[in-house]
Amino acid sequence: MADLQTGLVVAAHGRHCMVESSNGERRICHPRGKKNPVVVGDEVQWQITGDEGSIERVNERRNLFYRQDEMRTKSFAANLDQVLVLVAADPEFSESQLARALIAAQAERIEVLIVLNKSDLQPAFDRAWARLDPYRRMGCTVMPLRLKAEGQDAGGDDGLHALQQRLAGQRTLVLGPSGVGKSTLVNRLVPTAKALTGEISRALNSGKHTTTSTSWYWVDEARTTALIDSPGFQEFGLNHIEPMQLAHLMPDLNATLGSCRFYNCTHLHEPGCAVVAHVQTGDAEVTGGDPLAISENRYRLYRELFAELSDKRKY
Repeated sequence: MADLQTGLVVAAHGRHCMVESSNGERRICHPRGKKNPVVVGDEVQWQITGDEGSIERVNERRNLFYRQDEMRTKSFAANLDQVLVLVAADPEFSESQLARALIAAQAERIEVLIVLNKSDLQPAFDRAWARLDPYRRMGCTVMPLRLKAEGQDAGGDDGLHALQQRLAGQRTLVLGPSGVGKSTLVNRLVPTAKALTGEISRALNSGKHTTTSTSWYWVDEARTTALIDSPGFQEFGLNHIEPMQLAHLMPDLNATLGSCRFYNCTHLHEPGCAVVAHVQTGDAEVTGGDPLAISENRYRLYRELFAELSDKRKY
């Protein structure tokens, strides 16, 4: 069709979505057909239909970050450069939820950035920073942050400038449970976020606040740096991951693969398993020791996830 335009999906709620054209204008659009395959971050081909628009085609995605449990699949966003997982010194973060998010990102070949907020909280911050040591060892970038609410002075280096440099020119999805400062971070980086959210809510959902939707914000006027705010979640299902694929998606375990005695090793109980041979016992710091060491806690997470994903496939 000659009148098709290319657009970017910046918000979606039910059968409605907001599409931004190349000149920055936004319009409510509806996908054709009964299903709604459109997610935030999608590049689409659409055409004007009266005051709104019709999405005719979704362009091929580079990636799609999503979670899947027994009941449904929840897509966060598409065509991402990185996922920022925001955790805090307090409340204590769930390492299981963190590991699950990282596995989902690894499966889609999306870079991950872990940001630990509340660096002024001691000794809680030091404890949390130490818990993240296995992630730094396996190549994850972990950054400290000290966010204060609007109008409060964080004092000194709060880590925000370093984080902004890491986000520049990237399309970043922000994940994080409630209470870690996710809203504060988005509002600090995008001062107009609250107003934009209100506008999108009124346009897509007749004035109701769309707390369960994902929203796309441009950080800069040139529209080269994007922040995608996602709703919080209690669980992060990985039903789309095969149990035997799991070790390949955990960088610390993956680094030891290829040397097991059996080609179909589950890394649970087989003799001659290279993964088990590198599991660190005790709480001692790995400095100058085994460069392929796997923390006991990370291996426990692997065993739990393997059992969970295997059980799901029995039914």
